[in-house]
Amino acid sequence: MTNQTAERQRTNSLTIGLGGMTCASCVARVERALRKVEGVQSAAVNLATEKATVSFDPMRAEVEALLEAIEEAGYEPRRDVLLFDIAGEAPIDVAALQRALAGLHGVIATDVNPAANRLSVTFAAGALDARQVVQAAASAGVELRERAPETADAREAGAAREQRLLAAKWATAGAVGLLLMLAGMGPVFDALRSFMSVQEILTAMFLLALPVQVWAGWQFYAGAWRTARHLSADMNTLIALGTTAAFAYSAVATFWPSLFAEAHAAHDHMLGDRPPVYYESAAIILALILFGRWLETRAKGKTSAAITRLMGLRPKTARVLRDGREVDLPVDEVVPGDTVSVRPGEKIPVDGIVLDGHSAVDESMLTGESLPVEKTPGDAVYGATVNRAGSLRVRATRVGSETALAQIIRLVEEAQGSKAPIQRLADLVASVFVPAVILLAAADFVLWLWLGPEGAVIYATLNAVAVLIIACPCAMGLATPTAIMVGTGRGAEMGVLIRRGEALETAAKVDTVVFDKTGTVTAGHPRVVDLIAISMDEDALLRLVAAAERGSEHALGEAIVRESKDRGLDLPDAEDFEA
Repeated sequence: MTNQTAERQRTNSLTIGLGGMTCASCVARVERALRKVEGVQSAAVNLATEKATVSFDPMRAEVEALLEAIEEAGYEPRRDVLLFDIAGEAPIDVAALQRALAGLHGVIATDVNPAANRLSVTFAAGALDARQVVQAAASAGVELRERAPETADAREAGAAREQRLLAAKWATAGAVGLLLMLAGMGPVFDALRSFMSVQEILTAMFLLALPVQVWAGWQFYAGAWRTARHLSADMNTLIALGTTAAFAYSAVATFWPSLFAEAHAAHDHMLGDRPPVYYESAAIILALILFGRWLETRAKGKTSAAITRLMGLRPKTARVLRDGREVDLPVDEVVPGDTVSVRPGEKIPVDGIVLDGHSAVDESMLTGESLPVEKTPGDAVYGATVNRAGSLRVRATRVGSETALAQIIRLVEEAQGSKAPIQRLADLVASVFVPAVILLAAADFVLWLWLGPEGAVIYATLNAVAVLIIACPCAMGLATPTAIMVGTGRGAEMGVLIRRGEALETAAKVDTVVFDKTGTVTAGHPRVVDLIAISMDEDALLRLVAAAERGSEHALGEAIVRESKDRGLDLPDAEDFEA
């Protein structure tokens, strides 16, 4: 065996969820940090999905080392915890159990409590599922039962809370910014001066702007501080510097105007002998950027919903033959070789082979075929497809992460996290973008002070702030990954699976599409396209046929009934119906 072959055989691929990423420069920083870890062969970070995919040699690099590298770069690797009850009363070998679990891909730590019969497993988010833990424990002679895992509904609720908080922040910042802008207009300012002094007006503006700067802007300060501790900078740095400069200048001009005596003496404005203030600029800048973040969060939520909908296709339970009787079990507890009973109208819970029975199975969610496929003993069936007519007994061959649906979900997730060639260029530019913008803003400030007219400090401050805020790499870094997420997610919803982001980029050049058979290019269900009546009215004929088919579960019968409803026909009741 060659060294290269051996290297490939012991390469693991791990996907790690990330927190604290805000712009494309974050991508380059995390990738550099991961590639520095000994044993890491490649690392790719996707800003839109907030995930890092790392290929590494498990003999030379541990998962904990990867997570520490991410933390040292100033970001938060997401960790998940699975909780289990240890079944049975017999004593367990704690050391053997921990050894078995430590061999699992992505496990960071395990905590076994034999006295309470409890086990917790901490792992890199997305690295493994409960079934793998249960199987590993079984190899050590320990039976586990999972306790209250986080559901997709809980994750969606967390994402919804984040969206609501961002919406509240940008709406508040925007409303305050508009009030401050109105207060700064000549007619409104003159009206306020009829019952308030200039100092009182400016103090009121400061008090309005301060909560916005602290509450709405806090996430940018926290992000800027996190990267600054690692001698780095990102989009948060630009926003924090820009809005703080505008707010701090205005605060000094409000309470210590004499510091700008020479600067504002050359200006003729409504504040008279006082320097102008720019509280509204800081508030509105925060509102606009938070509005952009809110839109990004919504886009991510909608595209990840495609994965959630695919997961929702999976049945939750299965009717399994155990000890001569049928019992309902969580689908995760079904093992290859189990015999599963599927009644008419139920979803098939696992991939398997028909042992007994005859039925028609709707496989449109997998194949796009509009007509059900007849199944007899010896035929293959797939999880999440729908058993339409008869009862089936199925021997499970693939369960959990090995089923066809699970592989489709994994394919979509990998596609959403992949990089198109154009994104590599964007990431390269973004990696040097933030430091370059900060240097340009500083140079702009110095040049205005040096070459500007009398009172140039005001111009210098405003122009430096403009450079910091406007030159933001956010859109450049998010455009491509978000487009890939939207494209692959929308494709999955419509039954089109896209393997890589590169395929989407190449698709722009496609001018001819060739299909190998027409059955896959369908809506997934049949419909009536024509009706020919020989000796009676069309509607009368359709009314009778639909009345007979109304009790049928066959796809063609359902299509006839749908057509009668679309025509608004009143169907009589059929007597002595037998499917």
